[in-house]
Amino acid sequence: MAMDMTFLGTGSAYPSPHRGASAVVLRTDGECWLFDCGEGTQTQLMKSQLRAGRITKVFISHLHGDHLFGLPGLLCTVSLNTNPDVEQSLKCVDIYGPRGLRKFLRVTLGLTGSQLLFPFAVHELEPTPDQSPEEGQLSLEMTVDCSPPHPQEQPGRTIPLDVSGDCYLLFQDGKFVVKAFRLFHRIPSFGFCIQEHDRPGKLKTKLLKELGLKPGPLYGRLKAGESLVLDSGRLLHPSEVLEADIPGRKVCVFGDCSSVLGEGAFRLCDRADVLVHEATLGNEHREKAVDHGHSTPEMAAAVARTCSARRLVLYHFSQRYKPSSLLKEGDEDEVSELKKQADQALLDSGVEVILAEDFLTIPIPLKKQLSS
Repeated sequence: MAMDMTFLGTGSAYPSPHRGASAVVLRTDGECWLFDCGEGTQTQLMKSQLRAGRITKVFISHLHGDHLFGLPGLLCTVSLNTNPDVEQSLKCVDIYGPRGLRKFLRVTLGLTGSQLLFPFAVHELEPTPDQSPEEGQLSLEMTVDCSPPHPQEQPGRTIPLDVSGDCYLLFQDGKFVVKAFRLFHRIPSFGFCIQEHDRPGKLKTKLLKELGLKPGPLYGRLKAGESLVLDSGRLLHPSEVLEADIPGRKVCVFGDCSSVLGEGAFRLCDRADVLVHEATLGNEHREKAVDHGHSTPEMAAAVARTCSARRLVLYHFSQRYKPSSLLKEGDEDEVSELKKQADQALLDSGVEVILAEDFLTIPIPLKKQLSS
């Protein structure tokens, strides 16, 4: 199953001519999962090779506008391009984010009279008081909406913190387990861990033939984890004829933060194949970054090192940092300096540092089989 990640917006605060606001798409098995949706995300989608109609899940890290203002418009545009006669187009879009997200969508879609042709559900994460300064904590009165739901809105869940695991279980299916973890920012912020299930290893066909089993449906049943009774009466377990499992891929996307809360994030993101972390300002502006609830390359690198990540992707840059591809002769290449700062902090760690730019696509290949 192919998997890749495309950065639609890598800037902070607002969309500019050279960087869009925060938006990242994880594409897998024909579906697109969108992480944050800053203003202008739908325009960025149109410029990319991605299709907005393929978005089946949306994950909002926090309620600041540069991560959220693009969502109502995107939903409306997807609806305009939806064929109501095609059953597949009517699949429910699941939207995950902090408490208050449901009210935001009801108010914006309701006041604008926006009708959608597809169902959606909003699943809210309950933040903890230590995720932001006191002035950044949003009251129940402000975030809970008692008004009627949107006509296409399906019932959503309220997801509390699982104290034992220090994380939030968002969903799991036959392919993935997706969890969220807590971050500290000016308002409550979250990160997301997408863990693919391990895949069964290859069948030991030579052994199977020696046991008298010919290629056919029985091979598929063993591959699916089903034990078989042979003609001799022996019970054959899949573990006897399967090579070691192929480990699933792991992708972690951090929202805005100046620190990670608890140990849940580090446990979830351990040995991540791709860890996406903000680096709003350079190391020389660390005090300013932290005061505004943000990180520097060195701070992002410390998280990647603790997690033993394979690749660290930096994004969410201050608009002062222009992409290297747009620099003119004589311009100072400040954005490349951010990568150097992260590389320096990760010397001898084996972590690869990647500097995200708008429309960068990063393939996430299958892992190799574990040795027996």
